Amino acid sequence: MSTEQTIKLLQEVNSGTQMAADAIDEILEKVQDQKLAGILSRSKADHEKLGDETHELLQNYNDPPKDPGMIAKGMSWLKTNTKMMMDESDRTVADLITDGCNMGIKTICRHLNDYPDAGENVKKMAKELIRLEEDLRQALRDYL
Repeated sequence: MSTEQTIKLLQEVNSGTQMAADAIDEILEKVQDQKLAGILSRSKADHEKLGDETHELLQNYNDPPKDPGMIAKGMSWLKTNTKMMMDESDRTVADLITDGCNMGIKTICRHLNDYPDAGENVKKMAKELIRLEEDLRQALRDYL
């Protein structure tokens, strides 16, 4: 196990949970269907819980959490607001969040491959984040 790789993967998982929770929070007020709002709210809570766990572990390593990149956050904000200005439907919400899930899955899988010597507990957290994204993406299919 490499402590350096463990910390780097942990930072990426923490950043991913924060990016997901922020994206859901940003769009949640636009949701019209209560069932969809519930799906998104539960997913946000799950992402925040995993984020809290990764944050605590980073503190144990005396390492600060990594904020999502400003460019990624800015691009997400721009895409979300542009699409929602054109169509404020639940279909648009589901489309945007599905795109975010796909990006999150791809990014965390890439980081798992980049840090093969990370600790097993952190790899498990990364896989949990991937599962959260896959579950959310699956739940949104009815709204696309």
